[in-house]
Amino acid sequence: MSTSGRDAVRAARRVVVKIGTNALTNATGRFNRAHFKALSEDLLWAAQDRELVVVSSGAIALGVERLRLPARPKDIPGKQACAAVGQSRLMQAYEEAFGQADRHVAQVLLTHEDVQDRRRYLNVKHALERLLETGVVPIINENDTVSVDELKFGDNDTLASLVAGVVEAEVLVVLSDVEGLFTADPRKDPGAQLLPQVDLVTPELLALAGGSGSAVGTGGMATKIRAAARVAERGIRCVITSGATPGRLRQVLQGDPIGTLFEAGENRRSARMAWIAHALRPKGRLHVDSGAREAIVSSKRSLLPSGVKQVEGDFGRGDPVDLVDEQGAVFARGLSAYEDSELRRIAGHKSVEIEIILGYRYLDEAVHRDDLAVLQAPGVTG
Repeated sequence: MSTSGRDAVRAARRVVVKIGTNALTNATGRFNRAHFKALSEDLLWAAQDRELVVVSSGAIALGVERLRLPARPKDIPGKQACAAVGQSRLMQAYEEAFGQADRHVAQVLLTHEDVQDRRRYLNVKHALERLLETGVVPIINENDTVSVDELKFGDNDTLASLVAGVVEAEVLVVLSDVEGLFTADPRKDPGAQLLPQVDLVTPELLALAGGSGSAVGTGGMATKIRAAARVAERGIRCVITSGATPGRLRQVLQGDPIGTLFEAGENRRSARMAWIAHALRPKGRLHVDSGAREAIVSSKRSLLPSGVKQVEGDFGRGDPVDLVDEQGAVFARGLSAYEDSELRRIAGHKSVEIEIILGYRYLDEAVHRDDLAVLQAPGVTG
């Protein structure tokens, strides 16, 4: 195993730490205040000579506790109610913990719309940059009180990976209830071995991740691996380890071989291309022929109308669409130069025919290469 990755983690000056629900609760799903205190001490230690951003779960679990419910609600209004009650209590806990060291924290609640819209995405970026410049530690969570399915990130692993890209972090540390990625499910296979380092996330590797989250959390190992794959494309390393043992964050940031280290990708994706690939939710699909796929992937060309075989969805000009190959796999995402009804009319035709068919022409391309992001690990990072 290469030591350069661990050395880079130790040298990192801007770090995002994601703390999962299971790292903040006990076996019954209740908020573990003693453990939170230990985690807070680790966070304060990390913030001494680093810029720190915390993506923290726990609001809904605290709301469940406060409302004395027997279990986490399954319906959206119930979850929203718990989040409304628990979020203030979560921030109070962080305020008190950091206040003892005279450090300030800031609550930042996000929905997917805040990163879907490019202007709001940049507003979030500038706000977080200013907080970090002034020594404030942002405590970020999804705005569960107002989020509905179409506005949700789905889990805080996804949120943390997007935040790491927004602030251009050097390392993302994911603290959960697992030690890292194993060769098999360690709960079922006593011979399962921890993978200390992953250089490239593949669909085969993702298959090792298994199921979804627990009764109190939403993200399973699969979501954590996808998060690691996303940040790797931005040149950001990720370490997944257990937050159940106090001091783990210190060990990770000291470069100790703890958990699973996901190495940064060699070809760093630009901020805008990462935004297209990962922050946007597609509103449609363009099925393309093999020639178009080859031109896009191998030659970095635009998608021309002649390469479009089928159009799905309801979208307008500038909306995100997925590109699907003849095998049905999504291999790229981009911003459509035409609305869906226009593309249906010009699909399969040459660019010189666009004006003849529509009576006007915006661009020669269906999706311009400047607005087109090839997914580096199809099925994993899209």
